[in-house]
Amino acid sequence: MNMRQLGFSRRSVTTAAALVGLVSLALGAHAALNKRALDAAKATEAAAIYGTEHKASRLALVIGNGHYPDAGEPLSQPINDARSMTGALRAEGFDVDVVEDATRDDMVRAVDRLKARIKPDSVVMLFFGGFGIQSGRESYMIPVDANIWKERDVRRNGLSVESVLGAMKERGAQVKLAIIDASRRNPYERRFRSFSHGLAPINPPDNALVLSSATPGKVADDAEGQNSLLVTELLKSIESPAVSAEAAFTKTRSAVSQASDGRQVPAVSSSLVDDVALGAPVASAVPKAGG
Repeated sequence: MNMRQLGFSRRSVTTAAALVGLVSLALGAHAALNKRALDAAKATEAAAIYGTEHKASRLALVIGNGHYPDAGEPLSQPINDARSMTGALRAEGFDVDVVEDATRDDMVRAVDRLKARIKPDSVVMLFFGGFGIQSGRESYMIPVDANIWKERDVRRNGLSVESVLGAMKERGAQVKLAIIDASRRNPYERRFRSFSHGLAPINPPDNALVLSSATPGKVADDAEGQNSLLVTELLKSIESPAVSAEAAFTKTRSAVSQASDGRQVPAVSSSLVDDVALGAPVASAVPKAGG
């Protein structure tokens, strides 16, 4: 073999090796791009699934009652409050069922709908704005068609907060939340001798948190404005997406007390083991195909 042939052979081998290397790099790059695309697709699918499960597991029943025939004039704030709370809760990832000027049958049906949707991982909230009455150491939400002349009429016509919280517990809800804005002076208070002002202390079941508009046994007059003082301050407290329910309720209690110069002091009752965020969690960023 002469030197020219030897040089040609070496160049051929070098060229072939270079081609093999280029092909390997190309295949590797193609595989990496495919893997990134697959990872991105999986992440997108997981985010979609998470979003669906998250929405399904955050439930709220919002009731605003304003037009009571026995009242001198309609209550405007409970309806406004129900609409404001509905918007705020939906923005935070809650699936909200809202009922306005609910009769007792309306309220019972709404609670039944709520119960049917509760799952073991559910965070469930009840909001009620309107008239409330305490009877037999329980607090009752009063429907607009209530016919109350005696104390037993409260239990017959109203729906107790404790019964709704109990239904949440029976259905296995992970966290139970309630906001009861119902410590108003009402048209029924002089109709029976054993009447007590305001609401009774609300004892939360396991892993529950309750915010009511005034100290048990106290009443709160509606302040001026579109929303009640409780809802006005609560909406401010839950603006942050990372705020916890207990922190928001406690901050609201303090803000209402300060704004009313101590005339209205909301009550917070908690049996939470692990606090829950009111703001909807932000899904993890989906990786880009090229980065």
